[in-house]
Amino acid sequence: MLPKYKRILLKLSGESLMGDKSFGMDPVILDQYARDIKEIVDLGVQVAIVIGGGNIYRGMNEAETGIERAHGDYMGMLATVINGMAMQAMLEKVGVYTRLQSAIKMEQIAEPYIRRRAIRHVEKGRVVIFGAGTGNPYFTTDTAGSLRAIEIEADVILKGTRVDGIYTADPEKDPKAKKYETITFQECISKNLRVMDMTAFTLCMENNLPIIVFDMNTTGNLRKVVCGERVGTLVKS
Repeated sequence: MLPKYKRILLKLSGESLMGDKSFGMDPVILDQYARDIKEIVDLGVQVAIVIGGGNIYRGMNEAETGIERAHGDYMGMLATVINGMAMQAMLEKVGVYTRLQSAIKMEQIAEPYIRRRAIRHVEKGRVVIFGAGTGNPYFTTDTAGSLRAIEIEADVILKGTRVDGIYTADPEKDPKAKKYETITFQECISKNLRVMDMTAFTLCMENNLPIIVFDMNTTGNLRKVVCGERVGTLVKS
């Protein structure tokens, strides 16, 4: 099948890399993700990735830890670079050319984020992994994903989660929860469905950038999504 989307931004949570572990990364999950990404790169899809850092460090309550919010957010940014390096290693192991770009300068391990360079990399078929969020505290990796997707002119954001779409309620808690096949940005807001944090979501809505929420942990789902099959939930204007 021919891909429906030419250029995508794949947003992965740090927690998804844990698999069944309670901390860190599961090499089995990393390998599966790398092979699934290689499959769509081989179809000619241009791929950029943003990964969260919650499997290593999650911003904690300042009152409990004594670590101020901004300081903790920078710690979280470093965690996303570690995840980006792991994903880069696995992708190159399966034969995919990659570039890791960081919003915080660390020349020994990553290029600085430069928009034009990132676009050139994906045009050449390299997978670009964006690390360190936006480089600013108080912004999530969801916001970084939305921002980078808009900057590189991606056709869609693919938000890979452990759940196969957006539901009326949490399907892990409510067995009667129903899945949406398609939903608008305004419906998500009015029904208080937390697809992304509001800053990220608003960026997508204002720039008419569709989001597809799908189960990344099922092998082959990523290829189905980029080829236009009905997988997950599509959020659009």
